[in-house]
Amino acid sequence: MYILGVWDGHDSGAALIDDDSIIYAANEERFTKRKLEIAFPHNAIAAALKYAAIKPSDIDHVAYTTTEFTKTLERIYPQMKESYYRFRRRKIPKPWNERFRHNLKYSLTSIGVLPLCTQISSAYIRRQLKRDGFTHNYKLHVVEHHTAHAATAAFTSGLENQLVITLDGLGDGLSGSISTLENGKLERKQAIRARDSLGILYEQVTNLLGMRELEDEGKIMAMADYSYPFDFEENKLKDFFKVTGTTMHARYGPLRQYTELEKISWQIPREQTAYMAQQLLEVELAKFVSNALDRYGFGKVSFAGGLFSNVKANMKARNLDALKKWYVFPHMGDGGIALGAALYTNYLITGKSAYKFSAYLGDSFSRVDIESAAKQHKELSIDEDGMKEQGKHAAELIDADNYILWFQGRMEYGPRALGNRSILAKSESQSVKDRLNLYVKKREWFQPFAPSMLEEDASRILKYDDKGRSTFMTMAYETRDESRNLMTSVTHVDGTARPQTVAEENPAYMDLLKNVKRGTGYGVVLNTSFNIHGKPIVMTPSDAIEMMLATKTKYLFMDGYFITNKKGV
Repeated sequence: MYILGVWDGHDSGAALIDDDSIIYAANEERFTKRKLEIAFPHNAIAAALKYAAIKPSDIDHVAYTTTEFTKTLERIYPQMKESYYRFRRRKIPKPWNERFRHNLKYSLTSIGVLPLCTQISSAYIRRQLKRDGFTHNYKLHVVEHHTAHAATAAFTSGLENQLVITLDGLGDGLSGSISTLENGKLERKQAIRARDSLGILYEQVTNLLGMRELEDEGKIMAMADYSYPFDFEENKLKDFFKVTGTTMHARYGPLRQYTELEKISWQIPREQTAYMAQQLLEVELAKFVSNALDRYGFGKVSFAGGLFSNVKANMKARNLDALKKWYVFPHMGDGGIALGAALYTNYLITGKSAYKFSAYLGDSFSRVDIESAAKQHKELSIDEDGMKEQGKHAAELIDADNYILWFQGRMEYGPRALGNRSILAKSESQSVKDRLNLYVKKREWFQPFAPSMLEEDASRILKYDDKGRSTFMTMAYETRDESRNLMTSVTHVDGTARPQTVAEENPAYMDLLKNVKRGTGYGVVLNTSFNIHGKPIVMTPSDAIEMMLATKTKYLFMDGYFITNKKGV
């Protein structure tokens, strides 16, 4: 039985499951090359069918999510969605009615689902699927937004009898939920109104500090550590939110909140505003999670929703004594809810509530694809390293203070590069870090890079614990004092790092790290995503080579091939 999951909003995408297996998942941005694409995922659907070698008529069920008023309105008038996408990403000159646009957004998005919204949205989804060759022999399912988020976390965590918490900006009139998964049954216990959204507050701060909401929130988290610290009682935002038990309450509605934030941020440095927003998030999130643990009596918790992309706030939750095991779904934002819709639909049909999850769910490419892409460019030389030798060769180049492009196997699902579409370098080289920031990634200096390390070395490098593996770069940890010199290029100014720990789930990457360890004593490298800042992570060999040439990068390892750019520096 094939179930196709579809999401056609912010970071649209598709996912395919077959009975008890997740077969394929990818986001439309990788195909259109527009970061956080909002268009219907026609390309991702076609890729999923191609990967499984099936036709639209083989699909038994299609699941989609989110039928709130604004989403339905965008489906009726797609030009509205495109206009807001270009406005939000600042791809147009600043419009004279910028404030009106923001006010309209915050006025409409909290409305939730109205009568006829689901029927209109379903008709739209069917029309789009018809373009892709789908007839009416499939059954269409609608999954509520935070239910889709909860399914991604609960069903892929590997945790038994767990608490499931979702928090984001908003979706279907809610900004969060608390559920339990006990004896295979997922049951919602509580919902949080869209008006009481910590995610919206953080998004508004992002916008007021001159950055793109729904995209640059990670920069606010990084910038916060460059403010002078102060106690929470001195935080001018401390009264904007109140957590009481397992409820959240925003002091102001979103329009008034934006005005009040604007007044405060106008008078103080942006680093201080960022610090206040980050501190508020950490304090209130930790309180909320602590209260939920106490109320429902579970020590194991899984998380999903865009708010849990904030690894520093996640760390505060992890450090709670009552939390015994944690898991953050790696594609925690809206880009993951196509899979959530499919998983929840399968749960309703078959009762399936646990999956073996891998983040490597995208496309892989053949030798013909690689050779064809490389041989189009005379400035490139292509040699066969062999799969067994590439890790050793790559480690040698990294040790010699080079950065390398690393393209292997199936593309990762989600926002993090996890060793299949990565740029790698020494973890202790400040000079290579600066080169990557200035000439390759072209991003703000205050954003930290992240490390990949062998799981066996994590406790030697970090203040690691046994509460959960950091397989997907979803959690921050303090680095040990004795390893700071080793981690110069991947440790933030506050002494924390956002690691990926690597073991048998990625043999090729583990081999590279073991070769690095033979030379340095530690299996750790700087790992950043294989893209230019503001662009999607590369998907195809042609994408990889295009970026290699654009950034004048010298070395690329691609599935056993070693490609050298003669004009690289």
